Amino acid sequence: MSTGKTPTTPTPVAATPAAKPAPAVKPIRTIQPAKEVSFLFDKENYMWMIGGVALIMIGFMLMSGGKSANPHEFHYDEIYSFRRITLAPIVVLLGFFIEVYAIMKKPKETIQ
Repeated sequence: MSTGKTPTTPTPVAATPAAKPAPAVKPIRTIQPAKEVSFLFDKENYMWMIGGVALIMIGFMLMSGGKSANPHEFHYDEIYSFRRITLAPIVVLLGFFIEVYAIMKKPKETIQ
């Protein structure tokens, strides 16, 4: 049962020098259009935050002072004054409440 074809023998391949690997090519960066940046807070939120920080700082400034020139003297009215014991903590707490409001306030929706 011969098909009439003669079997072929593989032809020897000539030895070639080892091929050098191609140098690594850095990919070309494509410039993509700038994405629109959306901030977490609105400008109004940041203004409220600045106001809250300013009130907190004013409150701490109101608490400061009361040092006497002589460390052996104690001035009760100076240390336990209305400004230091009542007014300053109220101003600081008001500043913290404004900060919480500024963080919780929902930014206005922008229509695009």
